[in-house]
Amino acid sequence: MDTLRKALIVGALLGAGAGVGSALFVLVTPGEQRKQEMLKEMPEQDPRRRDEAARTKELVLATLQEAAATQDNVAWRKNWTVGGGGRSA
Repeated sequence: MDTLRKALIVGALLGAGAGVGSALFVLVTPGEQRKQEMLKEMPEQDPRRRDEAARTKELVLATLQEAAATQDNVAWRKNWTVGGGGRSA
């Protein structure tokens, strides 16, 4: 009987904790309108930022392709935007 009572108390406490956690989650989570506002404010929505990120990815890809095609150690370059000029491995 004592074991059943302890199990019920533990179950009630766990249920209460889960209920409080769920309630806090619902209170803190932004609504759909706020989510849309937050998405509009993100820096990735700026066309200049997207163009800059695309250019950076192109430079990284070009550097990786060049590194795969040459024996030079491209990691030693001072300026990665230009080819050559690095120290050899």
